[in-house]
Amino acid sequence: MVVKTDTPKMKAFVMLGIGGTGFMEKPIPTLGPNDAIIKTTAALVCTSDCHLVAGTIGERTNLTLGHEAVGIVHKVGLAVTTVKKGQRVAVNAITPCYRCHACQSGHTSQCNGLLGGWKMSHTKDGVFAEYFHVNNADPNLAPIPDSVSDEAACYITDMMSTGFKGIEEARIPMGGTVAIFAQGPVGLMATAAARLLGAATIIAVDKRPNRLELSKHYGADIILNFTEVDPDEEILDITGGVGVDASLEAIGSQMALDSCVRVTRPGGTIVNLGIHSDGPTIDILNTPRGIEMKALTVRSVLCPGGKERMQRLLRLIDMKRVDPTKLTTHRFKFHELENAFEMMRTKDDDIIKPLIVF
Repeated sequence: MVVKTDTPKMKAFVMLGIGGTGFMEKPIPTLGPNDAIIKTTAALVCTSDCHLVAGTIGERTNLTLGHEAVGIVHKVGLAVTTVKKGQRVAVNAITPCYRCHACQSGHTSQCNGLLGGWKMSHTKDGVFAEYFHVNNADPNLAPIPDSVSDEAACYITDMMSTGFKGIEEARIPMGGTVAIFAQGPVGLMATAAARLLGAATIIAVDKRPNRLELSKHYGADIILNFTEVDPDEEILDITGGVGVDASLEAIGSQMALDSCVRVTRPGGTIVNLGIHSDGPTIDILNTPRGIEMKALTVRSVLCPGGKERMQRLLRLIDMKRVDPTKLTTHRFKFHELENAFEMMRTKDDDIIKPLIVF
């Protein structure tokens, strides 16, 4: 006698192929001894989700999208010891193994190869589903304090972690100067981090008035709308012709990266945070002759993961050093995710970040 059993199913929002998205039914993920299954409670849509669907990492079929979410532990593997069923947890967009050569060398985002730490919605199903899978749960899941909301905790999974890392890598001296090109979610969190880490003059560059206004809330001293002024000339004038100690490119724009090279002082630091998706190459030194001997340091940053980092970011929220929820401009139910995704793609209605509630 054959006994038939129904595999438990869930609803997921997927990339149907390049240019296509939609909902489909999938089995609830299974787990290994070191893993966890999370019941999703809140998530955020990222512009890089839109880039992914546009084909920046190639064809994907029926891949569950999303990499910014929090939820409640549904199941844990037999070897998991630091989280348990029923806990509220956050999981970073980057979920490394912490065992390979790259991880052991301190480059966890490159786990087992180029961009290998970025697994969810890249090499495995992401978080836009009723349940999602987390590999290596012990080092990758951070319990959320009761005093921190799901919405706030969502921001530590990418936007805060990435923006703050950009400023950490900029090595701005206490009382120094920084220019941050683009005030999207990552740029705004970089602005907040620059203030926390002691920059005395923070210059924010963008074209959208609502983002420039919000950048003042997060610590920008000077805002520049690049459709109204030449930001390069303004920044050099502000710094007496010397240039800023550090500059950050936070959008993925060749024009912004070129400006960083021009406005950063000799010996200063440039940090590239943006994802350049407009073509196969970018020019690091697309500037006048002589710039190649300016002794600049150029760093690229991908969102760092790990429980320890996420707990520190949660502590900043808990202690009211920063409130990332100011980035939330729109709210949607899970079944409305397609609308949220399209708005994030077009930046309609001055959207900065849409919160998805499950």
